[in-house]
Parts: sequence; structure tokens; C-alpha cells
Amino acid sequence: MSKPPIISIIDDDESVRDAVGDLVSSLGFDARVFASAEDFLSSADYPLTVCVITDMQMPGMSGQDLQHKLVAEGQLIPMIFITAFPEARTRDSVMAKGALAFLEKPFDGRVLSQLIRHVTAAAGPAA
Repeated sequence: MSKPPIISIIDDDESVRDAVGDLVSSLGFDARVFASAEDFLSSADYPLTVCVITDMQMPGMSGQDLQHKLVAEGQLIPMIFITAFPEARTRDSVMAKGALAFLEKPFDGRVLSQLIRHVTAAAGPAA
């Protein structure tokens, strides 16, 4: 029997982590939550993650910094950015580097669900 794909949620706001994690789990995926990008990068879940949902502004490494690091290392993990501070320049920058979406908080859970399903369908069956 195959395991559900791992979706990693990174946000310094615990309520957002929990809400997004619950949504991802309700869709049948394995939601892993992290309070920081650094926690995600040092986890055993990092290499197994098929999609990252990350806040833009966090203490330490920002979501955009995380994207730069992953791209520089050749890691092509689909990324969905969520932010309470949508700036066109930031959105354009992350989208140009391959982000799947840039969503403003509060966002529609149905939109996030569709994005996750799209990514996991493209990734193929889970291991």
C-alpha cells in the first residue's frame, strides 16, 4: 500500500500552520508542519516533500529566501506562497522562479485544495 504524499507547511503562525495542516490532511495527504524554514530544511521530511506551502514573512529565513536556496540547490519542489502582505514585486519574483501560486491571507481553501491536487497528480503515485 502506498503512503500519501508529504505536503510541508511552513508558517511562524501556529494557527495558520494548524488550519492549513488540517486542510491538507482532510484531502488525504500527509501534512507536516514547521514553524520555520530552517526547521523544514533540517527535517527528515525535506527530501520526501512533494509540495511546500510557505508563508512569505517569517523570522530568520523568509519564504522567498527558502525558494532561492532550493532553486540554487536544484530542488524543484513546487511551492505555494501565502502572505498577509502581498506585494506585486515579491509576487512577480517568486512566480518568475517557478512558484505555483501566491495567495493572500485569508485565502480560499478550495483554491489551495485545487493547487495541491494539481501538484500531487503531476507528481504521480506516492511511494
